[in-house]
Amino acid sequence: MFPWISFLSYVFIMTYSPGPNNIMSMNNAKNAGLKKGITFNLGAFAGFFGIMILCLIFSSFLFAMVPKIQFPMKLLGASYMVYLIIKTLLPQKEHETKVNNIGFFTAIVLQLINPKLILYGITIMSTYLLPHFKQLPLLLLFCFLLAVVGLSSTISWALFGSLFSKLFSKHGKALNIIMALLLLYCVISLFI
Repeated sequence: MFPWISFLSYVFIMTYSPGPNNIMSMNNAKNAGLKKGITFNLGAFAGFFGIMILCLIFSSFLFAMVPKIQFPMKLLGASYMVYLIIKTLLPQKEHETKVNNIGFFTAIVLQLINPKLILYGITIMSTYLLPHFKQLPLLLLFCFLLAVVGLSSTISWALFGSLFSKLFSKHGKALNIIMALLLLYCVISLFI
């Protein structure tokens, strides 16, 4: 049976937590305006979708070439989530980067060097999707839906950037503990 709660928890935490796309979207909209900043969000969406497809191909290749790779990949995904738990619970340094308006194609290229996105894609494919689904159209639909969730995240950060930054600065410790506990749930559910 597919672990929907664990899967959706992981997707939500990874997509809506601060990362390169969300921070750049927030700063881009703040500096260039929401209307001009939307091109970054659309470029990030296109790049996100492309990365999800590349992660699907990479993970599928590993699964096909090495049938016994599922457990090591699960361990790798769980290890990455434990790393995220530790990183989430450690104190964060306050920083804000001034970003000029970033266009569509630059946003696509930025996805190729976004380590959070690449590790997220490999973890999603190898830990959640490939062990349960084999049909290519369904897997491509998941890639598209994951990219749509990513787009909703960057647009949310652009729209509510100042609200999120105030929320994280005021209640950051409590939010980090909640996210860490949800990630811990994801790790445990991988092995149940």
